[in-house]
Amino acid sequence: MKKYLIILLSVFCVFSFAKETRITIRAKAKDAKFIGSSLGGAYVIVRNKINNTILAEGKTSGSTGNTDLIMKAPKHRDSSIVDDATGKFLATVNIDEPTFVSIEVFSPFNHKQAQAKVSTEIWLIPGKDILGDGIILEIPGFIIDILKPRTHQYIGLSSISGKPFQIEANIVMMCGCVIDKGGVWDSDKFETKALVNKDGKRVSEINLSLVSTNLFEGNTSISAPGNYEIIVYAFDPKTGNTGVDKINYVVY
Repeated sequence: MKKYLIILLSVFCVFSFAKETRITIRAKAKDAKFIGSSLGGAYVIVRNKINNTILAEGKTSGSTGNTDLIMKAPKHRDSSIVDDATGKFLATVNIDEPTFVSIEVFSPFNHKQAQAKVSTEIWLIPGKDILGDGIILEIPGFIIDILKPRTHQYIGLSSISGKPFQIEANIVMMCGCVIDKGGVWDSDKFETKALVNKDGKRVSEINLSLVSTNLFEGNTSISAPGNYEIIVYAFDPKTGNTGVDKINYVVY
């Protein structure tokens, strides 16, 4: 009986000293806004660094934030770049002593070909919440989806010989923010190209141009059957943001 009382007392002591500690965690696209519900969220994992135990996990939700506040307003030491609706994950952990944790963010969660993992490490102090702007992790890149041709599409040479062969891709910032001519994210400032390989060898490079919001197109010509690969990339020389998508198709 004495043994059980000691165990119960130990458990009681652990829970009595443990304090609920809240941490606001946000994922922000590099040179853009926050990742929230409209893009399916960013996945967040908070781990104890000593034993790798997961203390909290979940997805960010909310809006991408206020464009003027994030992208245009002057910044100073105490300025905030979020409002009440801005996307976040509120992690709640129970700890009884200062705990060194890692915070991992996987984003965009629903676009695996563009997904990046970004992490940081921080001490959490029992009962000392980290709220407001919270901990912001920056996600670099672009999300690119090749729309034409389709993955592993079989195309008869007779149907395309002597005609422009269209390549089409949708390109957005990592928060889903739109790319447009003359917009906040100006298509004219990005380099967008398609690299075409046939049977493992480069056969052409095509500049892609914006035809409508987020939609880029270019044309090439195909004169021989084979196994083809298209690599579409976007590059921002000012920020270093990059993004890539690849597909394969067959011409017979």
